Amino acid sequence: MSFQSDPNQKVVRNQLFEEKADALKPKIYQETITPNRVVKTITNEDIIHGWEVVPTEDYQQLATQSFGKGESFILDFCQHVVGYVSMNVSPVGSPPDAPLHVRFTFGEMPVEVSEPFSSYDGWISSSWLQEETLHVDVLPNEIKLPRRYSFRYMKVEILDTSQKFNVSFDEVRCQAVTSADVSNVKELNHEDPLLNKLDEVSIKTLQDCMQDVFEDGPKRDRRLWLGDLRLQALANYVTFKNNDLVKRNLYQFAAVPNENGQVAANLFVEPSLIPDDTFLFDYSLFFTTTLFDYYQVTKDKETLVELWGTAHRQIELALERVKDNGIVKDDSSWWSFIDWHPDLNKQGPSQAILIYALKRAINLANELGETEEEAYLTLKVETITTAAKTHLWNEKAGFFVSGENNQISWATQVWMVLAEVLDKEASRKLLQNLLVEKPEIGMNTPYMYHHLAEALFLTGETEEAIKLLKHYWGGMIKDGADTFWELYNPEDKEFSPYGNHLINSYCHAWSCTPTYLLRTFLDTRQS
Repeated sequence: MSFQSDPNQKVVRNQLFEEKADALKPKIYQETITPNRVVKTITNEDIIHGWEVVPTEDYQQLATQSFGKGESFILDFCQHVVGYVSMNVSPVGSPPDAPLHVRFTFGEMPVEVSEPFSSYDGWISSSWLQEETLHVDVLPNEIKLPRRYSFRYMKVEILDTSQKFNVSFDEVRCQAVTSADVSNVKELNHEDPLLNKLDEVSIKTLQDCMQDVFEDGPKRDRRLWLGDLRLQALANYVTFKNNDLVKRNLYQFAAVPNENGQVAANLFVEPSLIPDDTFLFDYSLFFTTTLFDYYQVTKDKETLVELWGTAHRQIELALERVKDNGIVKDDSSWWSFIDWHPDLNKQGPSQAILIYALKRAINLANELGETEEEAYLTLKVETITTAAKTHLWNEKAGFFVSGENNQISWATQVWMVLAEVLDKEASRKLLQNLLVEKPEIGMNTPYMYHHLAEALFLTGETEEAIKLLKHYWGGMIKDGADTFWELYNPEDKEFSPYGNHLINSYCHAWSCTPTYLLRTFLDTRQS
């Protein structure tokens, strides 16, 4: 499975928008983090990915030891960190008569420092696997690894020295970096300790993904994706409140659309602002909804005025895919993400996302006094909503369907609820039916589970929403999560759309939303 892309797309660069984004470059906060202990990993089939961490000694004892060819050790920082690693290394024994050849391997999860990367057989580039091999010619020396890493565990392997000397390591440290100001966050202080833990891990996930932009994952991809940005922004508004970073990212997307005015699904920011050649139906619409959310929080009219054209264009382009019967056209010429599921038909949920985005565009048009456009969009949303209820609702099944095979999926039902295609009571009954019937085409990512949880909260199914948060995100914590993961299927914990779980991201932006859900919908309720 891969995204459709068009390398022939031409970029229409808006220099003013790019300059505004550059002016909003965030402050980076730094903190020195040191390891806590030395550990080893052993096989255990009862633990996710089959590897258990066993402490062997305190980190302070490391400096008293020396290591020769073929020896290794694993350091546990006891928390997820994102930053730059350095350490002191010294020769032990005779004067060093050869370089030190050493390999560093970094893992967000124990499996990454336990299984050789040579075993990786996925379709995403293995260059994302976090390791560094160095020759150190002069000893003693300070090693400063050049790349930024995302990890909890660091494995050090002595590939070679010489027969005359060993090496010892001291002052291992990571200069952790983030653009999140942790002093802005107020504690949740709920009576339920698990909900407090969910909030805490969510915030740490968001913190480590907040860098020069809202990154989707600090281990892999490390760039700005629109779907992730939308959810990160929501979590940010109730925690770190770095609203200028959301504004910066919106201007970055608006600065580099293609010749049709469509914003890319993701952006590279170094060495300069470069849009990817991947375009997604749903992600483009999320530019409009993210601008709506930003305006609701900030009431920043100047930004709304400047970015309205880009937001409106995403709606126009999406409407071009609507057939005469009011249903989004489903063929091989498009790609809509929705969720990582190989069998998921995207037509139904995409229809709902278009309705969801249209309603927010109508609100923005009203704010801007665009009365004619507001009336036009209102007519469109009524037509498309009626079409969804007429052509996609299966009365006998009690579900919305999608595609030529009338597929029933969790994603279609959830997005129809979020789009308010039905009234609140009918939506609540639809979700109740969903939880009972459990359609075969399920969900594989925290991204999609977020939308289910939000739909439950919005329809008053608060108990079910909290139950879901505890089961799903709480399940990740039970399985060892320091930060929430890109992918988690409780029924198939080895799941990876990339062909191998070694490449999965275990700190991922779209997973950070329990803090948003709890702080938005829970209020003072005790559970």
